[in-house]
Amino acid sequence: WKEAIIYQVYPRSFKDTTGNGIGDLQGLISKLDYIKNLGIDLIWLSPMFKSPNDDNGYDISNYQDIMDDFGTMDDFDQLMEELKKRDLKIILDLVVNHCSDEHFWFQEAQKSKSNPYRNYFHWQTPQEDGSAPNDWVSIFTGSAWEFDDLTEEYFLHLFTKKQPDLNWENPKVREEVYDIMRFWLNKGVAGFRMDVISLISKKAGYPSFPENFDGHASNFYGNGPKIHEYLREMHEKVLSHYDDIMTVGEGFGISTHQALDYVGENRKELHS
Repeated sequence: WKEAIIYQVYPRSFKDTTGNGIGDLQGLISKLDYIKNLGIDLIWLSPMFKSPNDDNGYDISNYQDIMDDFGTMDDFDQLMEELKKRDLKIILDLVVNHCSDEHFWFQEAQKSKSNPYRNYFHWQTPQEDGSAPNDWVSIFTGSAWEFDDLTEEYFLHLFTKKQPDLNWENPKVREEVYDIMRFWLNKGVAGFRMDVISLISKKAGYPSFPENFDGHASNFYGNGPKIHEYLREMHEKVLSHYDDIMTVGEGFGISTHQALDYVGENRKELHS
């Protein structure tokens, strides 16, 4: 992978085969010879999972199904067969800092404070005046907290309000993620581009921004206290069991002097 040439395919805008103006998996299949002839070794396929598309597919409502616009799982399985014929590999986006508010987990979590899925997300009670728990802001726009009328608590969303952040402190959440990874690795994908992976560990107690806060929220949210613990566990439980795969993390808030903490060969976390 260190010398591979990687080609990103954004499925919605790549190649339409149905005439509806939306790219699809059959469109990608039809262009594999073209991609191979460019000298490409590996494709990074941006999200093609079930999604209401509040954030262009980065709000996933089902991690083990294909967005209707793009095709079916049979199309994906055909894609894997055609890639193998051409000695091409593929990595997928792993979007697990958050999911969609239309995911089963969140729909269950909203039902009651005692629901088994409640602790899959970050919930906090309002302040005395009813305002958000702290001054955190979304990386997109507005507050990072959204009030839920049914249970009268706020949930955390570092991106859009339809992308509730997953609570990685909960070991059940981590096991759900590892099961998702195994599902796709067992289909033959060659690894993952991990979306905003540096944000999955939240600061304990949800402290407000410091007095000297410079406005770079992603730097404040990144490199949480348990990030390396989670990545090492991910490697131990999943990645180390598969040969010839690679990972690349989207490094929000990671500085150059911190990079080796994530990708050093002896760290057993990410490749790049």
